[in-house]
Amino acid sequence: MTAGLRGHAAMLLFSALVAGSFSLGAMAANEIAPAALNAARFWLAALVIGVAVMARGGVPRSALQAPWRYALLGGLFAIYFVLMFEGLKTAAPVSAAAVFTLTPVMSGVFGYVLLRQITTPRMALALSIGAAGALWVIFRADLSAFLAFEVGRGEVIYFFGCLSHAIYTPMVRKMNRGEPAVVFTFGMLIAGAVLLTLWGWRDLVATPWSELPRIVWITLVYISIFASAATFVLLQFATLRLPSAKVMAYTYLTPSWVILWEVALGNGVPPGIVWVGVGLTIVALYLLLRDDERPA
Repeated sequence: MTAGLRGHAAMLLFSALVAGSFSLGAMAANEIAPAALNAARFWLAALVIGVAVMARGGVPRSALQAPWRYALLGGLFAIYFVLMFEGLKTAAPVSAAAVFTLTPVMSGVFGYVLLRQITTPRMALALSIGAAGALWVIFRADLSAFLAFEVGRGEVIYFFGCLSHAIYTPMVRKMNRGEPAVVFTFGMLIAGAVLLTLWGWRDLVATPWSELPRIVWITLVYISIFASAATFVLLQFATLRLPSAKVMAYTYLTPSWVILWEVALGNGVPPGIVWVGVGLTIVALYLLLRDDERPA
């Protein structure tokens, strides 16, 4: 398997794991402050990744050079997660998901600005097809729901979170100096955890941790280990092997994975017409699997 195909496989798993955080997160969103939840998430994820780093021989001295890189990347991802939960306080899930589909396009723009990565015509077509498929799934093939979409305060807040996510992807490749993905992820998680702890200290102290419902702890464990530690490694692994636009294009597949998660959790099966959107995202991913990269 080529390096590019390994990157695509990593992002396929990434999108499935991220989708689980939407389904579980919706069940716990109103039970804990966003800053407190995400600070705990980063620390727990850092612990998990730290064990993996120690098992591989520890952090090499070379990885300690320019520690500001980890602070920058950790800050970008921390901003995304906090603004995501802040936005969801007032934004409807459907509207927020529609905003999320803008991330791949924005990532492609930043990929060109920061790395001079070129989006070829076929890649642009794939991004467009993927966006159409994702919106089809998000709005469940309901044109009236799409036309009723209104941009409110929550959507604007979440848009800036998605902007931070889009910048993060090409920045990983720009900031990496040859460190293994797991080591680089560990540094980013520690930096993000410190920043979130400082930012959300009051929420952390005010949260009644011993009285939180079980779903909060289930969600925290899942998003820390599977939707944070694992996905951060997968994302960094993929960004070192694929252009930013291709990496973020896998966000288009997330709504389809969410449907499967909802079915697994007993929340029903969507109407058949919705699966047209799933088919469009698969077509887009097929186009992205084809090697069409050009040197800048």
